[in-house]
Amino acid sequence: MTRAALLLLIATTALADQLTKAMALSLLSPGRVVPVLPGFNLTLGFNEGASFGLLEGVMAGRPLLMGALTGALTIVFAVLAFRADHNVERAGYALVVGGASGNIIDRLRQGAVTDFIDLYWRDWHWPTFNVADIAITLGAVLILAASLPLRRRKEPILDQN
Repeated sequence: MTRAALLLLIATTALADQLTKAMALSLLSPGRVVPVLPGFNLTLGFNEGASFGLLEGVMAGRPLLMGALTGALTIVFAVLAFRADHNVERAGYALVVGGASGNIIDRLRQGAVTDFIDLYWRDWHWPTFNVADIAITLGAVLILAASLPLRRRKEPILDQN
């Protein structure tokens, strides 16, 4: 995966996240549930914490702090993306960076992350999430998959001179 392809995947991920959130903000209203399929609703919500509402109580009212912490981690993952040796690993890091960037934009723009995807089984609901969260989760799976011994192949040692 070239650097240009890596940047394109990051940008496309962040853009897809922001477009779907803009649609959710314009079409949904807080508290209103829109059934889509059994086990799948659209429900507008806002998250001031980390993924899936973690740290929400600690970070409530501190969007700049949460944005700065997320931004620092995103920079680390971006560096790892450009240094990764395997395309699957690079794609994984790119998805994490693109998704995190989409959530950072929300925090800076409105103080919280827009969530709208509601998966459930009977009375149990998974925490509401968004396209950025999907990208981050998929990226983590790809990074883990790339680390499996079966996926690793011997790479030629490049001469550093």
